[in-house]
Amino acid sequence: MSPVQQPHKILVVDDEPDVEPLMRQRMRRDVRAGRYELVFAQNGVEALDRLRQEADIDIVLSDINMPQMDGLTLLQQIPKVDPNVRCVIVSAYGDMENIRTAMNRGAFDFVTKPLDFEDLRVTIDRTLRHLAEWREALASRDKLVALQNELDLASKMQQSILPTRFPEGPDFRLFGQMEPARAVGGDFFDVVPLENGRIGLAIADVSDKGVPASLFMMSTRTLLKGAAVGLSEPGEVLREVNDLLNEDNEASMFVTVLYAIYDPANGKLTYANGGHNSPLLVQVDGSSELLPLTDGIALGVAPEFQYGQHCVSIDPGSTLVLYTDGVTEAMNGAKEEFGMERLRAIFAGSPPVDSRAASRAVFDAVRAFAGDTPRSDDVTCLALSRGRSGT
Repeated sequence: MSPVQQPHKILVVDDEPDVEPLMRQRMRRDVRAGRYELVFAQNGVEALDRLRQEADIDIVLSDINMPQMDGLTLLQQIPKVDPNVRCVIVSAYGDMENIRTAMNRGAFDFVTKPLDFEDLRVTIDRTLRHLAEWREALASRDKLVALQNELDLASKMQQSILPTRFPEGPDFRLFGQMEPARAVGGDFFDVVPLENGRIGLAIADVSDKGVPASLFMMSTRTLLKGAAVGLSEPGEVLREVNDLLNEDNEASMFVTVLYAIYDPANGKLTYANGGHNSPLLVQVDGSSELLPLTDGIALGVAPEFQYGQHCVSIDPGSTLVLYTDGVTEAMNGAKEEFGMERLRAIFAGSPPVDSRAASRAVFDAVRAFAGDTPRSDDVTCLALSRGRSGT
């Protein structure tokens, strides 16, 4: 008989008197179902006391602006009490500077006021998935006796932070997926809702493999998301993340990143490329083109680098395909690479109906090409499709 699953304990830190009754009312079904247990504190000082008294707190959900000790100071103090607690910051959407600072200080994620409780549940569940994999990593680190164990662990950590839900609008769709190789690297993708309905898109590939690559990947993802909500230009986002990665990079790791901002209002895509593969833009007739590079280097290589950017229009019926080199460098039994021509041939004369179809077509083609040949790199794809007028 399996043990009863204990509820995940969430410490809510906010000085507003209506927060506790609101949280208890809106989360009552989750509490009654035994999924969550809510505890409360009115400022950072009280929160630290609760953390010292209760060792089973999983998540701290904290406001930023509070008396006695604010949320940003609390973020710095929590690791001294329990380094394995995950923090989610709550703040007004316009408070981008503080949100960015919070992400850079170690917040795992953030939500904005007024709270969308469905989005809050998604954020909490994603945080708990990551926390479970992290705890498994800690429990297993002294028991790793083979490389495959480490790689399996890295794969779980890698998958735990990837988006599982994607924003969509009347005329656009997004879909992404990643399949880790046996020798796990550090691919990731992310989708960041921005002001005025715009959407940030990121795809990246970390050098090296295994758990170190996964940890570097998670650090890059956190810094990228923090910079994305605080800066409005893709080139500036890459510049800031690059500078932050260079501050503490004793292992000399690096990551290629493409970061773009899509505006559904006009179909414009502005992007900056930090040493990553060129995006593929598939037109409505199945023809395709590689978008221009922006003369950027991989992040973590050199500080104070200025990243250029480029702007294109995504026409109705077109699909943008972002991918990592695990696609184009996939090998078959004859030691041939999949290559760019095969990637473009997927859509020639048969354009995808939407982003999900585009991504699946890429994965199906790579699998068919590679056959039983073991993969040496992750395969990752993030696609954006813009529907035809009236669809």
